[in-house]
Amino acid sequence: MTQSSILVVEDEPAIAESIAYALRKAELATRQVGTLEQARVELGQPTALLLLDLMLPDGSGFDLIAEVTARSEDRPAIIVLSSRDAETDRVKALEMGADDYVVKPFSPREVVARVKAVLRRATGASRSEPTLKISLDTRRATLGARELVLTRVEFDLLALLMSRPGHVFSRTNIIDLVWGPGFALSDRTIDSHIKALRREIGRAGGVPALIETVRGIGYRMGSGQEA
Repeated sequence: MTQSSILVVEDEPAIAESIAYALRKAELATRQVGTLEQARVELGQPTALLLLDLMLPDGSGFDLIAEVTARSEDRPAIIVLSSRDAETDRVKALEMGADDYVVKPFSPREVVARVKAVLRRATGASRSEPTLKISLDTRRATLGARELVLTRVEFDLLALLMSRPGHVFSRTNIIDLVWGPGFALSDRTIDSHIKALRREIGRAGGVPALIETVRGIGYRMGSGQEA
């Protein structure tokens, strides 16, 4: 990991200091700023991950998310830190390209754990794992050399998640796009299909956590898969 690879953008000094201290204690090189303008300057340096407050003195963190995710190269991962716990804010940030969303108050230890998890994904810690592929023409899904045995709904659900790796699909999105608008289903039904998909991925020798749970919102497919 490069030096100064984590940038904390937080205007409350006590919060910024506690996060930075915890990250440095975990041997993660860190620097911190308190405004969007300072963040834009710092992003000129190598940055693997951005810890970003949404409400800053000189503007909205959403603006910085848009600027960062528009990059074609050297795009740092993003974890939002915010007191705004409305589902609309969480969904907006994740759909714009944020990798995680942590609601204040939080413990520095939780932030460090989430940072490590996101960095593992961003640096391709599982590159040696077989690639999950899907063919819409033949309606076949394979993991390496092994074919997954899926029901029609499971295939359609997997196809949806793989259509946009890293994108967070809410349970409402999933119902509308897999079953159809207005179809009445419980969250438990969707969770059951996700569980079945994960079980089949594991049976084929893959990592069930390829399908990631975004707490309180829905699911996303980890990167590195092919539709």
